[in-house]
Amino acid sequence: MKNWRPFIIAFNKGGVYNAAVWMSYTLLDTELGRLGLVGSTVGLRRIVLPQTSRESVLQLIMEGLPGAIADPSPFSDLPYRLRRYLRGEPISFDDKLDLTHATPFRRAVWEATHTIPYGETKSYGWIAQQIGKPNASRAVGQALAKNPLPIVVPCHRVVSKYGSLRGSGGGLAIRKRLLELEAASR
Repeated sequence: MKNWRPFIIAFNKGGVYNAAVWMSYTLLDTELGRLGLVGSTVGLRRIVLPQTSRESVLQLIMEGLPGAIADPSPFSDLPYRLRRYLRGEPISFDDKLDLTHATPFRRAVWEATHTIPYGETKSYGWIAQQIGKPNASRAVGQALAKNPLPIVVPCHRVVSKYGSLRGSGGGLAIRKRLLELEAASR
């Protein structure tokens, strides 16, 4: 059974079958701690922000995707680029993303956020405008708090209309650190 790999059957909220997808993960050490990547046959599905231990990262990965297996091969050079990014190098992430589990609204928010260039910030209102929902700034913030792909979908670059940082799924400290890294390399 050399070619056997576990997979997860994905269902949408209505219980309708979407697809069977292979899930794999890899861990990497970075300047900020141990980070986790989860991918599927569709693309990059999740990034676990730096943690202090391997066990913490694995627990966060397995909470949402218990069938994932350790396999670095689907991630190509992404671990290398993430390490460089976290050392302060300007890196772009044009990787294929797996957003199949997202609602259409969240997918639109994350796709618009993915277009924000390195070293720049945009407001929640700007994202709302980009997706054609100009009065949805708060909903944009809620969608970004659920962003499964921080750094690659750079939610840390989204700020209030006054330029201040607001809460996020990864915490204000990591957002501030990522923005400092990008500002220092400009």
